[in-house]
Amino acid sequence: MKTWVSGTAKVVEIGDGHPTRLIGERINPTGKPKLAEAIRSRDFDFIRAMAREQILAGADVLDVNVGKVGGDVALLSLVAKAIQEEFDIPLSLDSDNPAAVEEALKHIHGKPIVNSVTGQEASLEKILPLVKEYGAAVIALTIDDAGIPPDSERRLAIAQKIVDRAMKFGIYPQDIVIDCLALTVSTQNSGSTATLDAVRKVRTSLGLNQTLGASNISFGLPDRDVINNAFLAIAIEAGVTCPTVNVGKVRQTVLATDLLLGCDRYAQRYIKDYRRRLAAMKPLKQ
Repeated sequence: MKTWVSGTAKVVEIGDGHPTRLIGERINPTGKPKLAEAIRSRDFDFIRAMAREQILAGADVLDVNVGKVGGDVALLSLVAKAIQEEFDIPLSLDSDNPAAVEEALKHIHGKPIVNSVTGQEASLEKILPLVKEYGAAVIALTIDDAGIPPDSERRLAIAQKIVDRAMKFGIYPQDIVIDCLALTVSTQNSGSTATLDAVRKVRTSLGLNQTLGASNISFGLPDRDVINNAFLAIAIEAGVTCPTVNVGKVRQTVLATDLLLGCDRYAQRYIKDYRRRLAAMKPLKQ
């Protein structure tokens, strides 16, 4: 299965035969007071600087989330447009407010991702028509009115439900990216294994592209980057094709994983990135 998205000019294809694509997660004000203030004060230079940092680190898509800052329906659209003024990268519009999502879809260019729809009836009825009307792709979270299931079979069933409902709206499976939801292992010993099992079941049964908010797995634990990177490598092998991540912290792990899984012919991408990092370090030694 192949999913394609685009920005003002750049097209990104996700799926079979392609390396792992990275969705940059950093434009999210949760736990970032400086970013929250930048969003509130419309400091788009600060926001574009964060976007540039992720793109230089290797992001293929940028997730854009303005949280509850300001409570302005137009704010997501304003931030997304500000990023598109300078960068051609595809965007993922991340909001639980359908009105804010629609406002952004009206004003940005290309084919974005809507992040997200769930198996909850209210979400299905409000989000899927927008995805169809504006020709977007969509991330589907395996959660329904009963919450996040602890078992993989139920998560697969929710994914199937969303796909079936989306197809009734005329949305093709290739435009649906499943998120089986990573739960922290500090409070649930089976949090990672249930998620990985769900990812494998979705890959086998539905064949769809998949994302994960990988850093959720380590919440509340020390040395989180170690856990995140180990989990991400396993998740990619299981079937995750476009994780949502802090790109600068995981790119080396992802490149190494792609190499070992046969997705980097003659290690070209891995070596290119190594040379890039080496060149960036040289001025520091002078």
